[in-house]
Amino acid sequence: MRDKPDLVVIAGPTGVGKTAVAAALAARVPIEVISADSRQVYRGMDAATGKPSATERAAVTHHLIDVVEPDDGYQAARFRDAAAALIDAIRARGRLPVVVGGTGLYIRALLRGLDPAPPADPGFRRQLAAFAAREGRAALHARLSAAAPERARRLHPNDEVRVVRALEVLRTDAGVVEPTRWARPDGPYTVAYFGLTLERTTLARRLHARAAAFVAAGLPAEVERLLARGYDPALRALGSIGYREFVQVALGRLTRDEALRLMQRDTVRYAKRQWAWFLREPDVTWMDIDAVGGAAGAARRIDADLRARGMLA
Repeated sequence: MRDKPDLVVIAGPTGVGKTAVAAALAARVPIEVISADSRQVYRGMDAATGKPSATERAAVTHHLIDVVEPDDGYQAARFRDAAAALIDAIRARGRLPVVVGGTGLYIRALLRGLDPAPPADPGFRRQLAAFAAREGRAALHARLSAAAPERARRLHPNDEVRVVRALEVLRTDAGVVEPTRWARPDGPYTVAYFGLTLERTTLARRLHARAAAFVAAGLPAEVERLLARGYDPALRALGSIGYREFVQVALGRLTRDEALRLMQRDTVRYAKRQWAWFLREPDVTWMDIDAVGGAAGAARRIDADLRARGMLA
């Protein structure tokens, strides 16, 4: 018997094929998937979040998809608590829990835990919100850049929620801005961590085509429906890639062609940041999707690896 329960992680940049690999693995191994995606948690945001298809959901049970409304707060600590409970339930059903996603912060929080963060300061947040409304989000981001340039480089200027939190933590922690401190070097699970890659230009082409497909499949209309339901364009959920650009289209500030161009550019940049994040993670087994024979080949490799580790009978 192991001292810690077994857990599998399949991570990598957006669009690399993580969900397809999980579905292929489910044909070989009794698993359930816990989605580690900070956008797939939102109900009504389907067109540009890459949620599993009906076929993929039929192939394997997926958890933590469509669990909150777009104006509901969802953070790494909330994911960690929900995922930990699901891991216990999945194991009790005799299945292997597999965390699949590209939100590295969520995965790291689950595997290593988070130290308590400084409490929110409502008064300071109101000051920053007023400043952003008056001067613009770019000016707010510039304030963070002046105080903590490395942290600012990791945050998009439109991500007002995270920029405000970083400034808040910087102020509270007397100059130390590190809102993702890890409670322990190891964690509560025996982890088999797999990272998926693809040749960079190939992935970039795939991401350009994927963004265009999202638009053709109804992203502009979905954004208009969300706004018509009364959701604030400044919501964190609507500040994510694809949604923020087509919010501007709905408001008459961008053309559809320009919004798509920006969406494609920022998706490729986001994939690079994800790659950099996962490359810093320890003990990741990397595999190039094309080199191993696509999703089915990756599933075979993962199956063999898990059996060699003694995670499968």
